[in-house]
Amino acid sequence: MLVLSRKVGDRILIGDDITITVVKVGGGSVRIGIDAPPHLPVVRRELNEQIEEEQAQQKELSASDSSS
Repeated sequence: MLVLSRKVGDRILIGDDITITVVKVGGGSVRIGIDAPPHLPVVRRELNEQIEEEQAQQKELSASDSSS
């Protein structure tokens, strides 16, 4: 893991297509902006985990419906 110290307005480049910008710092949090190509999904980890959980539940329901 790369750990960097940045100030508001500073940017981090990931490859040629992704830019992370520090927008705001304060109150125990950091607000960032992410510029990425439209074909590359950018999702918060906790939201991604929730989506995966819901998909697993749907698969379980579908499997139980099929076996009935």
